[in-house]
Amino acid sequence: MDILTEALASMRTGHPASVRTNGRAPWGLRLPPVAGAGFHVVLYGTCWLIPLDDAPPHLQPIPLNPGDVVFLRDGRGHILADQPATPAEEPNAEQYRAGSPIGSVTLGGDGPETSLLCGNYHLDQGRPHPLVRQLPEVVHLSTRHGRHPELSAAVQLLGSELENPRIGSDGIVPTLIDSLLLYILRAWLDDQPPADANGWAAALSDSAVAPALSAVHGDPAAPWTVESLAERAGLSRAAFARRFAALVGEPPMAYLTRWRMTTAARLLRESDAPLTTVAARSGYGSEFAFAKAFKREYGQAPGSYRRQARAA
Repeated sequence: MDILTEALASMRTGHPASVRTNGRAPWGLRLPPVAGAGFHVVLYGTCWLIPLDDAPPHLQPIPLNPGDVVFLRDGRGHILADQPATPAEEPNAEQYRAGSPIGSVTLGGDGPETSLLCGNYHLDQGRPHPLVRQLPEVVHLSTRHGRHPELSAAVQLLGSELENPRIGSDGIVPTLIDSLLLYILRAWLDDQPPADANGWAAALSDSAVAPALSAVHGDPAAPWTVESLAERAGLSRAAFARRFAALVGEPPMAYLTRWRMTTAARLLRESDAPLTTVAARSGYGSEFAFAKAFKREYGQAPGSYRRQARAA
């Protein structure tokens, strides 16, 4: 079971939104917060990502170079500019030009040009998976000098399709943008030194915790217990529970319940399966027990949640 893919799929509430941003120095663009996670890919040129005045002190301006990728975990508002001192303007609909496979925004003067792919992933930030919650607020990755070859290949493919759209580009570009999130998180996980890794970066490669996570994700409806998961991990019940909680951030049974509810919510959003089927696939023997657990977790009955999700 691919835990990273499952974790992201559980949070997705829609397809990514994106636009190509072309700026000629001097240029600056103030981007408001988004309901999800923001991202930028520098196709060519250079620029700066600048936190807003109300950002935490540890967030500092970041110089961006060709091939750099930035992921903003919480969709925080920020500024993109050719230089930190350049005044930033608000997004203007008149600067937008529709196009295929995506539209573009052009701004600035007549100096050196920078081109970026900017957008956001629609992720449910009200119930983030702990893997995503443990990421830094801003993930900055460089693909220069042979680093992160898969991410670099995705960036190059995106740049090529956006520079020279051809037959099939309308289908290729959205798929690449959708896949980019997995490449970003994989690259970040790969960057964590094994000796210093902690949290989910360590859990996904831990010889005891990783098999337990795979088991829970692979079959959330199974009657898992701490004992049965510990047996898979090859540890005593107490040792396994301590190790799991230390890396994942919560006890094994709490995570199991979380994942069962996440599985149920996804089934309610994305399928027409009756509630008895959703309950069974989420590890509950009766619709009543499932509905009670779901309401405790989400604050509303499963049927109400499904109707609200469909309306949204």
